[in-house]
Amino acid sequence: MKRKLVLLFTALFFSGLAANAQHDMQHMHMGTDSMQHATDTGKPAMDMNMDMGDMSMPMGHAYSLHLPMNRNGSGTGWLPDASPMYGYMFMSKKWMYMLHGSIYPRYGRQDVSHQGVRGGEKWDAPNWFMFMGQTKVGKKGLFSFSSMFSLDALIGGNHGYPLLFQTGESYKGQPLVDYQHPHDLFSELSVAYTYSFNEKSDLTFYFGYPGEPALGSVAFMHRPSAAYDPDAPLSHHWNDGTHITFGVATIGYRYDKWKLEVSSFTGREPDEHRYNFDRMRFDSYSGRLSFAPSENWSLQVSHGYIKGPEDLHPDENVHRTTASAIYSKPLGDTRQLDVTALWGLNKVKDHDGENAALLEAALRLQKWALYTRYEFVQKDVEELNLEGSFPHDAVFPVNALTLGFNRDILNVGHMRVAAGAQATGYAADNRLNNLYGKNPWSGEVFLRIYPGKM
Repeated sequence: MKRKLVLLFTALFFSGLAANAQHDMQHMHMGTDSMQHATDTGKPAMDMNMDMGDMSMPMGHAYSLHLPMNRNGSGTGWLPDASPMYGYMFMSKKWMYMLHGSIYPRYGRQDVSHQGVRGGEKWDAPNWFMFMGQTKVGKKGLFSFSSMFSLDALIGGNHGYPLLFQTGESYKGQPLVDYQHPHDLFSELSVAYTYSFNEKSDLTFYFGYPGEPALGSVAFMHRPSAAYDPDAPLSHHWNDGTHITFGVATIGYRYDKWKLEVSSFTGREPDEHRYNFDRMRFDSYSGRLSFAPSENWSLQVSHGYIKGPEDLHPDENVHRTTASAIYSKPLGDTRQLDVTALWGLNKVKDHDGENAALLEAALRLQKWALYTRYEFVQKDVEELNLEGSFPHDAVFPVNALTLGFNRDILNVGHMRVAAGAQATGYAADNRLNNLYGKNPWSGEVFLRIYPGKM
């Protein structure tokens, strides 16, 4: 009953905002047309202000006066300028606000054919919501805030949801294996100040508690190529696992198409108490170089030292290296292609490095969306909770391929409801067959409730 009330509240929340947002967007029509023209022509969107009576509100990126808002990713990461934007926008005299998010009510079943002993099934609803705001400070300053919330634990419980071969974090003193952990209620509460030297150069100071350091690609729930898939990638903790960090400070300098960032942050991952604030430590660091060669591409390489990320293994420090490329291409007013390729490496002292690679793509065709995700991940005995059953240095390669679709079935104001289904097939090391079976597969059916395209 509690979960049904949460889902109902979420739907009413989105639909209630829809009418208000629709009214605001009617007044913003000329401004958004100008912004789209700026994006299409490559001109800085922030130079085009919307004048509505006494209202003069710049439209643009959260961390730059001279970049389009479409480049906003997660944390301070970059998406391509041609990325689609979904959300509600609200205006005041000096502020711009944006609300967006998704919720996926669903039924999922792992190991459908019952080949192994590690499958599971569940009704749940992965979800996240973001509320952001920004305002100019003088002629060259920009102040912004960002907040992200998730009701994962309230709806699905602190144990998370079943997902074959997924690992990371713990619950009741045991590692979470074949489960995706829920995200914290407070997933981001951050502020930032950017000073613009000129159109090509600016300096940003970012602080989050929690927040996201400059490490890895844009987090999976914010990538357009992953937006239709309710599941977290198996490579989550090889790439963007630090996207909820309790204590992070970042300095970033952009020059034209390049941005260099350095972060100090808390290495320990969030604990199993999903409604509190963990202790800030600032015992880890990272650096990231981003490059946007055109409106269709966003590239990054990054490296970080993460001190004791796992609560059950506090003495194991991780050196993480990542590289990614994100591609976005509009194919008309109602069609869009989004692709992400990424690689991540986790290295622990006295252990061989463990690699992960991901390739995902989504094709939007009016009301339909087709998507796929392929992953290769190397999991060790500790990750899979198999210590004592195999040599301590054993590594198990895992391959996973997902195919899925969404179709919009309902529009309520600016809110969209889509129905979808997907299936994932796995090919893992033969030594794991007694636990997982040979080539297990999983499936799920779901709804996706999300705001319309801006």
